[in-house]
Amino acid sequence: MMQLFRRHPQLQAAALMFPGAFWLIAFFLIPLAIMGVISFMSRDALGDPAPPYTLNNYLDIFRDVRFNPSISLDGGFTVRLIEGLYVDLFWRSLWLSLISTVITLLIAFPVALFMARLPRRYRNLALFAVMIPFWTNFLVRTYALQFMLRGNGPINTLLRALGLAPIELLFTPTAVMLGLVYGNLPFMILPLYTSLEKFDWTMIEAAQDLGANAWQAFRRVMLPLVSPGVVAGSILTFVPAVGSYVTVDLMGGGRTNMIGYSIAQQFSTIANWPFGSAMALLMMIVVTVAAVLYFRSSRGEQRTIV
Repeated sequence: MMQLFRRHPQLQAAALMFPGAFWLIAFFLIPLAIMGVISFMSRDALGDPAPPYTLNNYLDIFRDVRFNPSISLDGGFTVRLIEGLYVDLFWRSLWLSLISTVITLLIAFPVALFMARLPRRYRNLALFAVMIPFWTNFLVRTYALQFMLRGNGPINTLLRALGLAPIELLFTPTAVMLGLVYGNLPFMILPLYTSLEKFDWTMIEAAQDLGANAWQAFRRVMLPLVSPGVVAGSILTFVPAVGSYVTVDLMGGGRTNMIGYSIAQQFSTIANWPFGSAMALLMMIVVTVAAVLYFRSSRGEQRTIV
């Protein structure tokens, strides 16, 4: 057997790829194909997916989109060209996910920079501290954060002890944002740390010798070279945030609706699996296209810098 692998390197590569390929096919591609088939089905009398096959599930989403240009000054200057229930839901999800990604990046970059500048013997300890949250189930961590923010939780208890009025934190958009940032922070720190650890710090010294200040050295030297970590961390943070369900359900209490929460409601409360499958597939397509375009644009910027 070993001699056969030595004579045919293609078989060796195929054997190495088989476990991962089998896992992806069995637990990703096949369920995705099943969901795609269900998205074209109708509902029977009990609400279960059943023939005949139809495009109405997708058409119902697009029929809701209406061209209605408007300008609003309520809550800030807003210009809108189209409106609709699902359009507003999707844009709210994208906007909240984008804000949470930016906040996560602003928090994670100094942490990753601090870790990369530590003496080598302390870096593994810092990585260990970042990985500790993964030892606990995400649902348990979300419940812990919910306990911190509730009306009689530690934060409001401390405010009352200081003679201050308690504040409503739980079941608000702020709570959802905190949950998204808290849950995705390690996914941003780790790629950033990987890029910063390999960064040549003598280039900053060279830039300063050439007259660049600290901000110019960061913007024109460090940031372009660590941009692969920024891109990877942003994708790993943004994509889960768009489809987040547990965080929106527990931290928002149903008051802050996002696309992932609405899809989950279609499968559970409303029991409309075909329409929920159509919503999920459309969301995956839009997010995938946006991610591909973002990767291509970032590669173009890197080639321009080089």
